[in-house]
Amino acid sequence: MKNITLYIITVIVWGSTWLAIKYQLGSVDPMVSVVYRFGLAAALLMFFCYVKGLNLKFALKDHLFMALLGILLFSVNYWLVYVAELYLTSGLVAVLFSSIVFMNIANGSIFLGTAVEKKMVAGAVLGIIGIIMIFMPEIKDFDLSDKGVFGLSIGFLSVLLASFGNITSARNTKNNIPIIQANAYGMIYGTILMAVIAISLGKEFSFVNSIPYVGSLFYLSVFGSIIAFGSYLTLIGSLGADKASYAIMLVPVVALVLSSFFEGYSWNFSAVLGMILVVGGNFLALSKRRLSSV
Repeated sequence: MKNITLYIITVIVWGSTWLAIKYQLGSVDPMVSVVYRFGLAAALLMFFCYVKGLNLKFALKDHLFMALLGILLFSVNYWLVYVAELYLTSGLVAVLFSSIVFMNIANGSIFLGTAVEKKMVAGAVLGIIGIIMIFMPEIKDFDLSDKGVFGLSIGFLSVLLASFGNITSARNTKNNIPIIQANAYGMIYGTILMAVIAISLGKEFSFVNSIPYVGSLFYLSVFGSIIAFGSYLTLIGSLGADKASYAIMLVPVVALVLSSFFEGYSWNFSAVLGMILVVGGNFLALSKRRLSSV
């Protein structure tokens, strides 16, 4: 029951962040907004750890792996996603990110010795086909130019880094590094790196003192970063990186459902069928019935 709750929280919160991110776009550079987002999340998490009296003393080796987590999950991969979206539509980025399921299955097998189950692969195939069907109009309009190939390469790299981040989190959990403290330190290290990159690129650290910007910033920090990442990485610790990553396939589906209410998104037959395949792929992959391992 706990895993189901964490799964639902992850999908619903990350599905809603697509709407919140729109309020972050404008006069503040996206990279700077990411610094604000994870910087605030890190500060709140550290304050929580202090109030609750949680252990904040870790060995140097643990800090190195928490820093690696921050670099892979809370900084560079977000930056690369923003770069990719300069050349690709959000639909194509969603299709790319759905491939994290295959990457987690492969990386989990290579680095953690996790068995590869046929139902996991079958569920991933169904899910990706579903995502492609949902965003088929955007895929049809894709121009395979030099810039398009560059965007695909950057997008693929961001997903690969995120997958390595998932595996790093699984490794940290196996080595008894608590999720909350790992995320707190990881976000600190990730924020520092992003700030250094932003400064080196000459980004202006401006701020918009408006309700939409500040409100969405708090939502992304508290719900999108602290709660969603906490839930998702806890799932990785209990289910494994391969099974937990199926939640990411449902995120764009939830985002489009919310978009139909708030932005007037119109569903077509292909999108509805795609949604059914994504949900079906999740049920197949996460079902208790075991087909076999390969």
